[in-house]
Amino acid sequence: MEEFILIFRHEDGQKLASPEQMQIWMKQTMDWIGGIAAQNKFSGGNGLPFDDARVVRHNNVVTNGPFGEIKETIGGYIIVKAGSVEEAVEFAKGCPVLQGEGNSVEVRKIAKGDHAK
Repeated sequence: MEEFILIFRHEDGQKLASPEQMQIWMKQTMDWIGGIAAQNKFSGGNGLPFDDARVVRHNNVVTNGPFGEIKETIGGYIIVKAGSVEEAVEFAKGCPVLQGEGNSVEVRKIAKGDHAK
């Protein structure tokens, strides 16, 4: 089994959902993650809030968050165990983030030590 990171990208992370919308989305997300965990293929993950963010660039230029500089914002990630990238993609297809137009889930294999390819 390899590990893959599923990165949640929101087209416009500055738009805040209503508390009701957030509650629905969080339940859907927890149910989705629960389904992966029930298969013993969930390794961990975190949400990434939009506040307290900084970007450090060449020559140590620091700006507040990625806001206004990119079209999409990373909202969080999970790490899953899968036998192939195709299996990890199947997990990603069920992600509630994809309900938002323009949102995406990036699937990347995690390189580990001498086994990185």
